[in-house]
Amino acid sequence: MMSGATLASFTDTLRLGVERSRRSAWGTFAVRRAGGLVLSLGLLVMLTFLIVPLIPGDPAIAILGTKATPEAIAALRTRLHLDLPIWEQFALYLKGIVTLDFGTSFRYGTPVSTTIATKLPYTAAIAFGAIAVVVVVAIPLGMLVGVLTRGGRRPALATGFGVVAGLLASFPAYVAATLLIVVFAIGLKILPAGGVTSSDSFVLPIAALALGPTFAVARVVRQETFGVLSQDYMRTARGRRISTARLYLRHALPNLLASTLTLAGLILAGLLGGAIIIETVFTLPGLGLEVVQAIINRDYPVIQGIVLVIGAIAIAINLVIDVLLGVIDPRTLGGPTHD
Repeated sequence: MMSGATLASFTDTLRLGVERSRRSAWGTFAVRRAGGLVLSLGLLVMLTFLIVPLIPGDPAIAILGTKATPEAIAALRTRLHLDLPIWEQFALYLKGIVTLDFGTSFRYGTPVSTTIATKLPYTAAIAFGAIAVVVVVAIPLGMLVGVLTRGGRRPALATGFGVVAGLLASFPAYVAATLLIVVFAIGLKILPAGGVTSSDSFVLPIAALALGPTFAVARVVRQETFGVLSQDYMRTARGRRISTARLYLRHALPNLLASTLTLAGLILAGLLGGAIIIETVFTLPGLGLEVVQAIINRDYPVIQGIVLVIGAIAIAINLVIDVLLGVIDPRTLGGPTHD
């Protein structure tokens, strides 16, 4: 029979082994994600760099038009470093990114970094505001409906939620924006239809951007709730008569979040692209409206800078989601785990 001292020693050894295993899992995760991060950023930089060289014909002529003088075309080619070999152009582009020098806007004659710094707060406000709405509303809503309708209970609620959630989840952001403007700005006249006059100006853009993703995530959370509630450990927990709050918040929520966050990460990153459309609808002076104007005016340094920044933010969001998944469920780290 094992003595108390031997048992304590065995327990300490097991605990140390588990801790080392977790550290190893996080180390493996860090190496893997660092490699993925470098690859993603490398592809992003390459794609944004190729925006100008891949313009059909001579990019300088495409930008200035066929009526431009040879002197103006030559000056623009020099300004864009188009007179240099492609590898030297790429090296200069990389140097600019490292030093946060994205070039000069043709339209404003100011540094692109200044334009981005001025416009980014508006885009960040509606994109991250929408992300907050999705997380705060979708997860509790989906979990609540899942709990209330588990095992075939309340079929009317299950059917009604499925129909409404399916309809709203399929709404494109610009359609939701149009309907919200008609109801709350034109009809009820309680919120502004566009521009930035006060903090209320962000309510409709955030709501339009978050509407579809909120119900899309809520549907996933509901289905995951069904799966979690059917697990043996949940039946055991209910048999122990644990309080309702502890049962669902401590035992059910962490387990359903792991799979939910995987899909949510893709949806949340996509909100950045949706923000560009929403800014155009609501005439918000953010990166979205700016990149549209840059395309119209062929302001390629601005296009490159904005696409690079938005892409980098999307990559960062996915990285944060992966870290959260690792904290919630260490099995997703890809290293050895112990049950």
